[in-house]
Amino acid sequence: MNTPKKIYFASDQHFGAPTTEKSKIREKKFIDWLDAIKKDAEAVFLLGDLFDFWFEYKTVVPKGFIRVLGKLAELKDSGIKIHFFVGNHDLWMKDYFEKELNIPIYRKPTEFTFNNKLFLIGHGDGLGPGDKGYKRMKKVFTNPFSNWLYKWLHPDIGMQLAQYLSLKNKLISGEEDIKFLGEENEWLVQYCKKKLVHKQYDFFVFGHRHLPMEIAVSENSKYINTGDWITHFTYGEFDGEQLRLKKYKS
Repeated sequence: MNTPKKIYFASDQHFGAPTTEKSKIREKKFIDWLDAIKKDAEAVFLLGDLFDFWFEYKTVVPKGFIRVLGKLAELKDSGIKIHFFVGNHDLWMKDYFEKELNIPIYRKPTEFTFNNKLFLIGHGDGLGPGDKGYKRMKKVFTNPFSNWLYKWLHPDIGMQLAQYLSLKNKLISGEEDIKFLGEENEWLVQYCKKKLVHKQYDFFVFGHRHLPMEIAVSENSKYINTGDWITHFTYGEFDGEQLRLKKYKS
């Protein structure tokens, strides 16, 4: 019998942090998960912050991550669809994934339909009310002039500066409080409910929050946050009818 195909969602791996050595342990676990799901995966959605920092120069990309990139290439070449959403740590991604891996990238929430179920999928940063400081900072980081200035730094200097900002000052992402704040204070929950005023969605799937969550935002609509691959090792799985949050145990 044919195994029913499934759609998988994962986010916030932050490979490269806090050190190369510790990151490789988590990379191996993530690759093991990709190997485990490839037997029944129709598509895999990577919802941002796959890397703790990513900046593409014209002819240079960050060193490392070859096993993760190779595994994604293997799955893509086998016929599994892979979609990549840019997060706030890898927002400087340009066309490397598209040209080298044939993986499309997305920069804002995007609609997909699977088995007549309508999904709204994205990373999740800068959505909903609040977080005004980050929203202002994101405008600076994504400004073409800021990108032009940064690319003139030697890659060794640029990478070292980015790692300092990410790990020490948290200027790129902000220091997230990963405790559940209650539905009324979860800004992605508020974002989903506002979207439902104008259009019906069956499922909202986001990352960024680093906290696994399954919340009914209406009688017929569910919001899932995929958590992370630092502490929780959680992911979303859609079997054609139900979207469930699961934990990978190697």
